[in-house]
Amino acid sequence: MDKGQRVGIWAPNCAEWTITQFATAKLGAILVNINPSYRLNEVQYALKQSGCAWLVTAPRFKTSDYTAMIHELAPELAAQPARRAGLRRRFPDLRGVVRLGDEPSPGMLRLGRAAGDGRAGRRRRAGRGGSGSRSSTIRSTSSTRAGTTGYPKGATLSHHNILNNGYFTTELLRFTDRDRLLIPVPLYHCFGMVMGNLGCVTHGATMIYPSDGFDAARPCWRPSQAERATALYGVPTMFIAELNHPDFARYDLSTLRTGIMAGSPCPVEVMKQVQAQMHMREVAIAYGMTETSPVSTQTRIGRAAGQAGGHGGPGAPARADQDRRSRRPGQVVPVGERGELCTRGYSVMLGYWDNDEATRDGHRRRRAGCTRATSATMDDEGYLNIVGRIKDMIIRGGENVYPREIEEFLYSHPKVQDVQVIGVPDEKYGEEIMAWVKLREAGTATGEEIRDYCRGKIALPR
Repeated sequence: MDKGQRVGIWAPNCAEWTITQFATAKLGAILVNINPSYRLNEVQYALKQSGCAWLVTAPRFKTSDYTAMIHELAPELAAQPARRAGLRRRFPDLRGVVRLGDEPSPGMLRLGRAAGDGRAGRRRRAGRGGSGSRSSTIRSTSSTRAGTTGYPKGATLSHHNILNNGYFTTELLRFTDRDRLLIPVPLYHCFGMVMGNLGCVTHGATMIYPSDGFDAARPCWRPSQAERATALYGVPTMFIAELNHPDFARYDLSTLRTGIMAGSPCPVEVMKQVQAQMHMREVAIAYGMTETSPVSTQTRIGRAAGQAGGHGGPGAPARADQDRRSRRPGQVVPVGERGELCTRGYSVMLGYWDNDEATRDGHRRRRAGCTRATSATMDDEGYLNIVGRIKDMIIRGGENVYPREIEEFLYSHPKVQDVQVIGVPDEKYGEEIMAWVKLREAGTATGEEIRDYCRGKIALPR
């Protein structure tokens, strides 16, 4: 592997994932994070779009046989080098595939066997001394960001972006070398790779991977108790599954102190349960996007539970602007009024890989950086409260309705475990509001009972 080459990693959470992360940084290569759930067409696009020279892959994950999929995608790998013309035409940059594990596979190298001839030392020395502004990783973003459609874009982040974001995120959690962080969130995502791995490394803390992927049937209580974890990361649905697991009360979680809930708006009631039942009294909410490395806002220790959003991080201020559909796009909105979340500073990505038009659009529209079309309000103390994504807003008969506000209320119902509110087409109002409710295991409720619970407390459609 050479400096500047793109190296794809297609694997679930494992020690080798992290070894690859730090090895590419040491060599000056660029890590391309490939979603472990990707299928053939998605992997093919990721390899070609980023121009991967090498692919590091696990043998399999869940129901996906990665080895078979790669041989289907590139059958010439098992052929003699002279017969690989077809492979070079489809993947002109691809030099080879490195497979994790000890089982041999035709045409693939095994991790640790590829560079035993002294070349690794020379390449490592050649990769030293690079600037922190050099590209570090390429992460796929949503295919619908900023009004675009089609395949995902590759957000390109520098060492300066992600190292600082990992450090400041965990610094606000008061991490030290005595902390032990459980990381059930995927490493291919910035949540695991940056806030997890780099957050721990910059503070000398311990990284704990409870499994190769989160499984609601097997929560991470056993490793938490065994390893005496002090912190836990997760998205709201993970915490909901963990709190409602029938074996929850069997394990001792008293060593837990802090952690982060992120990935989607965090329900107030769930935060309260996490603090009270999981001992995570200093848990924080973080909000952001891949393009901001990823954290844009984070709650501070001591802030009331469930106030989704937070203050902008050190060196990366955030604010609420008039959104681009208004008459004065880009202007800061008054305190308490809804605007579009905007971030600037060290955390803003270098750009979209091999997509200058999208890069110019993302930076020019906001001048100060990037935005996720997220609606937010700011109070007198500079605290940004996340209302919801603007594109998720429901317009019912000309009235703007934010699903998160209804969801927050429904979470307070004692029988409701999880809820999602969406808009559905309606001839009369254009859109009508529909709530999908998952009840607790022992609970039964009718739609009319849920409606009765809401009457007189929130506005309901007639």
